[in-house]
Parts: sequence; C-alpha cells; structure tokens
Amino acid sequence: MDRTCSDQLIRRFIGGDAVATGVLAERSGTSDDPAVLVAAALVVPAWPQLLERAAACAVRGRDRQVVAVAAAHLRGDADRALLLARDHLADHPDSLLVAHIAAACTDSRETRNHPWTPDAPPR
Repeated sequence: MDRTCSDQLIRRFIGGDAVATGVLAERSGTSDDPAVLVAAALVVPAWPQLLERAAACAVRGRDRQVVAVAAAHLRGDADRALLLARDHLADHPDSLLVAHIAAACTDSRETRNHPWTPDAPPR
C-alpha cells in the first residue's frame, strides 16, 4: 500500500469511520507501514505484537517517535505519551495520528471522574 493510501485510511480512522477501522485491523496482518501498524494497535487486542512490528519497520526517527507515543499511551502512561507527543508535534505538526493519540490521553484523564461520565463514582 502506498503512503498516500495509508494516510487517507488513517485520516478516515481518526474521523471515526468504522470501515476504515476494520480495514486497518485487516491490513495489520501484512503491512510493513509503521503508521498503519500503530493505528491498528489502537483498536485490536493484540496491540503489543503490532507495536513490536511497527518498531521493527520504523526506519525514520519520525516513525520511531510515533511508535513510542502509542506504546506509552497503550501501556497507560498518559503523562509520558503526552510529553512524547508534544515533542513530536513540535517537529512534525502534521502528524495527525500522534495528535489523535494525545487527544485520547487528554480525554481519558479529563473525563475519568467527571460527574457526567457514566462510570464516574457518585459524589
């Protein structure tokens, strides 16, 4: 799959397109594109294996940073993920996947105990 096709698929995934999410999960079995593997890792249970493959395929520093941001996020280290994302986005402001991961970290932290969250503890 060429880079343009991968980018469009990831944009659709970020936009909430369920078909794109399914296609990412399907392509993760054969892809060697670190961005596709990272995006798929955000939605499949076998994320550790996908991140391991993404790290092995990441030859550019930019791609290695994307893998590191996703790994921190998926391991539950939101502070580290946000720090790495901030640094990455300073150099690569067009990195929608990292911005998406950072937003997910921020959303989970801000809404965890918000009174309007369905699972929030009673006040």
